[in-house]
Amino acid sequence: MAKVLVLYYSSYGHIETMAYAVAEGAREAGAEVVVKRVPETAPEEVAKGAGFKLDQEAPIATVAELTDYDAIIFGAPTRYGSFASQMRAFIDQTGGLWAKGALVGKVGSAFTSSATQHGGQESTILTFLPTLLHHGFVVVGLPYAFAGQMGLEEIKGGSPYGASTIAGADGSRQPSAVELEGARFQGKHVATIAGKLAG
Repeated sequence: MAKVLVLYYSSYGHIETMAYAVAEGAREAGAEVVVKRVPETAPEEVAKGAGFKLDQEAPIATVAELTDYDAIIFGAPTRYGSFASQMRAFIDQTGGLWAKGALVGKVGSAFTSSATQHGGQESTILTFLPTLLHHGFVVVGLPYAFAGQMGLEEIKGGSPYGASTIAGADGSRQPSAVELEGARFQGKHVATIAGKLAG
């Protein structure tokens, strides 16, 4: 049984929702799944003033525990075409793990959200890849075997790089059924591959 960590940062709850869908999919593959988040780095008054969702139930992760898992699925919203600084600050503390090669051979994957359809979803996931490759992760995306990312019948997130959702300029749009299905597919796909590699 693979051990999977879904590690996320969410300002307004969209990535949090996606994270739990990813976890559902990983559990469907028989994995032992833990959902955790990275610490908020914005000052509390700034976060409250911006309407951040500060009542998230997932516990805060530690850098040291990353070695406990066979796969880590990272989720963070896009900020100007890259992932949010809160996730970057957490990842930037993993130098000691990098120096020991502690994450080499683990499965890594990413998902994201943006305000608009062309707000940098693909570039955000692509900005995760150099970090994952430097750590020696085996990178897994959301293959076109998930047919939900095809078609033009509705506006939707998702690409072969990873699952994604569109929040809307005011954050009012929640992840759609097909976006959540993509997140579950990605979680199951990652967990399946992690199980094979761990075995």
